[in-house]
Amino acid sequence: MKAETLPQQGAAQQLIRFCQALSLDAVPASVVAYAKWCLLDSLGCALFGSRQPWATIMADEMLSEGSRGRSSILGRSETLAAPAAALCNGTATHGFELDDLLDEAIVHPGAVVVPAAVAAAEAVNAPGSRLLLGVIAGYEAGNRVGLAIGVEPSRRGHHQTALAGPLASVMAAGVVMNLTPEQLTAAVGLACSTSSGTKSFAAGTGGGMMKRMHAGRAAEAGVRMAQLAARGFTAPPSALDGQFGLLEVLSGKSAHPEQLTQDLGKRWAVEQVYVKVYPCCAWIQATVQQLVAMRGAHPVKAEEVKKLRIGVCSYSARNNGNVAPPDTMGAQYSLPYCAALAVTADPREPSNYFGKELDDSSRRALARRIELTVDPEMEAAYPKHYGARVHLELANGKTYDSAVLDPHGMPSDPCSDAERIAKFRLLVRDRMPEARASQVIDAVNKLEKLGSAGELTRMMKPDQPASAAA
Repeated sequence: MKAETLPQQGAAQQLIRFCQALSLDAVPASVVAYAKWCLLDSLGCALFGSRQPWATIMADEMLSEGSRGRSSILGRSETLAAPAAALCNGTATHGFELDDLLDEAIVHPGAVVVPAAVAAAEAVNAPGSRLLLGVIAGYEAGNRVGLAIGVEPSRRGHHQTALAGPLASVMAAGVVMNLTPEQLTAAVGLACSTSSGTKSFAAGTGGGMMKRMHAGRAAEAGVRMAQLAARGFTAPPSALDGQFGLLEVLSGKSAHPEQLTQDLGKRWAVEQVYVKVYPCCAWIQATVQQLVAMRGAHPVKAEEVKKLRIGVCSYSARNNGNVAPPDTMGAQYSLPYCAALAVTADPREPSNYFGKELDDSSRRALARRIELTVDPEMEAAYPKHYGARVHLELANGKTYDSAVLDPHGMPSDPCSDAERIAKFRLLVRDRMPEARASQVIDAVNKLEKLGSAGELTRMMKPDQPASAAA
């Protein structure tokens, strides 16, 4: 496509050209700093998730196909072609409900953007500065496309991350690869045809592994479409916001195409990210936070709880109300289970969501006794706020009442730098020595100075056996 044949600058074109022209000199320093924190958080989630069954299965499958390349499988020593690596790392990053969220857009950006940006950067040997710009651009696109899609498709059962994710990842990969405006327009158009994913994992019959894969598939699609566009593969320039484009097909009259450009360059997505504190669904975090505060430093026994009532928005009551989750995915999406866990154990500890802990009989019994209601204030606040109102009565006569609109980690109550670093160290504690974790943190902090993004990914390779190193 020649430059003179580019379409007029509608909303989608303005967003594409804005992201394509990003430079670190022009981006506010605070945005750069937040992008680094987003990268670190996602890398921690990926390294933790890499040993979960779904991530292991995905990596083994990709390796069995012989798709070799230069892009890392985070947490493993092998490498793959960039799209396959993005698939593996996206599945791992989204693999334990710990990854970040853009709350109003209802999109998990880090699990899509970071795997795509890292895989693309390794494939083309991009410097750290391009990786950083790709992260910024990917978050921006994911947030704006999610807002433009609106909440109606999510209410119908679409998984918003699977819809907006390919647009986030293709923008990230395209910027890392330094695609031209024409190439990036084609890549975005191609990515529009890869958006898909249902929320049947939240239906209460067991979530399985499907949701973990959604982020991986979105990351894979973005890298693949960027690579195709780089070779000259074209797409309709109106595929996002034109007739029969993604927004029209998914959302119809409920779409908000103006969100693609509203306050562009003034409001940055990486500064609006919700950093998760607990490994569970975002709509559950406010409840867990309040119950931990109510019970104090030490858990209480399930039988000591006389009454527990939780008021949330109707969306959460409908989708997070399963009192008997059959598996890890179901538990992380179950408000009754997570509430019972928050009272009786440490809800930050990932091991409490699977194995024998998941089947704890007293916790299960408490989950069945919890009263779940639709609270008018929380209903009116959704989706801008993911709040909850909690009433707890203990057998000793103590009663607690509280309400939180925005759980800790939201932009209105952000995690401190120390908390972000502590989360990363917690997630990688079994993946690398503490000294190497410090090296990764330092490398992310000075990312724009790295001559190659591969310098960062090499730090996260597992230690080689002594015999191999000799």
